[in-house]
Amino acid sequence: MHRKSISSGYGKERKWIVAQKPGMHPKSYSIPLLLLVRNLLSYADNAKETKSLINRGEILVDKKPRRDYQFVVGLMDVVEIPKTKEQFRVLPGRKGLILKKIDGKESEIKLCKILDKRTLKKGAMQLNLHDGSNILVDKGAYKTNDTVILKLPERKIEETLKFDKGATVMVVKGRHSGKTGKIKEILKATISRKSLTTVDDLQTLTDYVFVIGADKPAITV
Repeated sequence: MHRKSISSGYGKERKWIVAQKPGMHPKSYSIPLLLLVRNLLSYADNAKETKSLINRGEILVDKKPRRDYQFVVGLMDVVEIPKTKEQFRVLPGRKGLILKKIDGKESEIKLCKILDKRTLKKGAMQLNLHDGSNILVDKGAYKTNDTVILKLPERKIEETLKFDKGATVMVVKGRHSGKTGKIKEILKATISRKSLTTVDDLQTLTDYVFVIGADKPAITV
């Protein structure tokens, strides 16, 4: 497979011409697979070549072949190209989502933020995750804003990273997007404002904060 170059990401001057199918990730914060392969990875020169490559199942997302060029890829997804033995994680950058090269071992895990949870019949608990998916667990110490580390492709929980003071986090949206640090303070929401979190010397919305490790990052950043 011919490869020209790897882009560092995409910026404000985006000119997407591929309609995105409704997917797991929010439409405003995801990339159609065709554009990721053609524009960010530069594996093909045009849409026809890119569609052919995708249709052959040569691009894996979270260890599964994705043959729909409109399939959307988003935050923390793992993109893999077996023929070139390359793996990437989708991370936030200053101007949008970027691809970060990772090794084969790291490509076996995915981090997912718990957005909320609900108790189902017979006592089972459903965790609703940032990528639009959900997972059933036995009742446990899972809290909103915690992060679960999933083993791919089984999506089995290997570890839970707690949203608490001292945790290592990444800011995934806003003007500080892409910055990492440790939680110093968490301010609960009030009637007049949303919850805020102080990461090192900056304060941002708790919604923008993603736990990526305890003492140190569990992923390459």
